[in-house]
Amino acid sequence: MEHSNKQTRREFLAKSALGVAGMAITANWLSSCTQGSKKELDVPPLLNRAPDGETLRAGLVGCGGRGTGAAIDFLNAGPNLELTAMADIFEDKLSDSRKSIQKQTGNEVPKENCFVGFGAYQKLIDSDVDVVLLATPPYFRPLHFAACVDANKQVFMEKPVAVDPVGVRSIISTAKRAESLGLNVMTGTHYHHEKSRVEAYKRIMNGAIGDIVAANCYFNMGQLWYKKRQPEWSDMEAMLRDWVNWCWLSGDHIVEQHVHNIDAISWFMGGKFPESAVGFGSRHRRLTGDQYDNFSVDFVYEGDVHVHSMCRQIDGCTNNVSEFLRGTKGYSDGRTFINNSKGEPVWSYNEEEKANEPHFQEQIHLVTAIRRNEPVNVAEFTARSTLAAIMGRISAYTGQKVTREEMMKSNLRLGPESIASPGSSELINSKLPVPGSD
Repeated sequence: MEHSNKQTRREFLAKSALGVAGMAITANWLSSCTQGSKKELDVPPLLNRAPDGETLRAGLVGCGGRGTGAAIDFLNAGPNLELTAMADIFEDKLSDSRKSIQKQTGNEVPKENCFVGFGAYQKLIDSDVDVVLLATPPYFRPLHFAACVDANKQVFMEKPVAVDPVGVRSIISTAKRAESLGLNVMTGTHYHHEKSRVEAYKRIMNGAIGDIVAANCYFNMGQLWYKKRQPEWSDMEAMLRDWVNWCWLSGDHIVEQHVHNIDAISWFMGGKFPESAVGFGSRHRRLTGDQYDNFSVDFVYEGDVHVHSMCRQIDGCTNNVSEFLRGTKGYSDGRTFINNSKGEPVWSYNEEEKANEPHFQEQIHLVTAIRRNEPVNVAEFTARSTLAAIMGRISAYTGQKVTREEMMKSNLRLGPESIASPGSSELINSKLPVPGSD
């Protein structure tokens, strides 16, 4: 059975059904969102390199550009780190990644540990690895994360961690199991590991701009990559190779990419997440897939704090990737400066201060947590940020207000329930959502 990304408001609400387990998750979610923010700040250790220790063997699931980069960063994060297994749906992607990793790090993955196909991830998990790096299209993340925790593996997984509410709830549930097992889970929300943002965060959480009363976040850029369908590709292969342009695989670009900025706002808001969203979007120049190429969303947080979110992937337009926070005592971009309410500088980041690239820093953090036995698990926070982005997408698609409560009750699931082979699929004919068509 396959599921389209097209949903009307009536269909969305009709899918809302929550069992006892889901109600428990909702209760935990809501209570954690209303906790006070006056607590010891939980910031990552920004070490130059992870400490030494016993050899850690990693496996990479998803051998595209981001997965290859994550593997290289892991290998360089400290001593005695190895990549011993790789998995991907497509052999050519795995082969190219394997060669690139070997060229840049000297690490050669044995051919017998290179697994291809839809079941390749499980073969990798069953091999002799300690850490699994998950970098497939986000649609697969809940399934793969659960399999890793079932096998008692340490995990790094790229953002976003799901494409729909069902997937988000799965991630939250698995994150709690991972925590009970003492497993480490790092995610690809790398802004949390950018030194300038960490320094701004510490000051803002200590009251440098007072209480946040409004904010803005942006990811406006040119067109992202795409793959035109080749004659020999099946429907499923065409979508998988062009995954970043298909909603069921990526969540649309508000989820796949703009989640970074939405996540940063919630981080600076002290771990609070939007209670509702009203947005709109459209498609002007996207060449493949079934997604929009721009979104504008009004998120409302506790206390009637409004956050304007804007993202766009269209060439030839003004670009802006940033955040802006307005408080009762001042304002900041959450990265390079803090000014008081009169516009006078209070703090600025020293650009000459040496810092690791944040993607690299998050791998250092993961290895350090494992070797120091100081568990880190940020999966639930990233799941909440992912859900916020999904709220914005669904509001834009339907033209209606969407609330967090609805999200936590919705059984909306995108894409097929499972994929056994890269054959034909009606999803290739998905229609662009039309807001207000209910």
